[in-house]
Amino acid sequence: MTSPGPVGPMDPPGGADAVLLREAADRLDLLADRTTPGDWRLDGLLASRPEVVAHAPDGGTEHVAEARARSGAWIAALSSALAGPLAAWLRAAADGPAHPAAVEVARHLVARLP
Repeated sequence: MTSPGPVGPMDPPGGADAVLLREAADRLDLLADRTTPGDWRLDGLLASRPEVVAHAPDGGTEHVAEARARSGAWIAALSSALAGPLAAWLRAAADGPAHPAAVEVARHLVARLP
């Protein structure tokens, strides 16, 4: 996305794109705060579907499907529609100065994706 024009005296630092990026980050943080916490892993089968279990740092577990009220918005927000833009962002980070956040996202993805 490109900025609509030069930054004027009333525009925030970084312009409209920076505002959009911060808003998306803030919303993602808020969503994560109310979502089933833990390290989500595929563990066995629940009927004919994979069973997703959240593993907490204290060793406890919670089936994500049983916590739909907290997890549904997270799953919808991070649907496969995000794959293209996320892959493009990671490739751009690989071709330029890699931001530590991009490297951290890549580490998590490589550890979880087949």
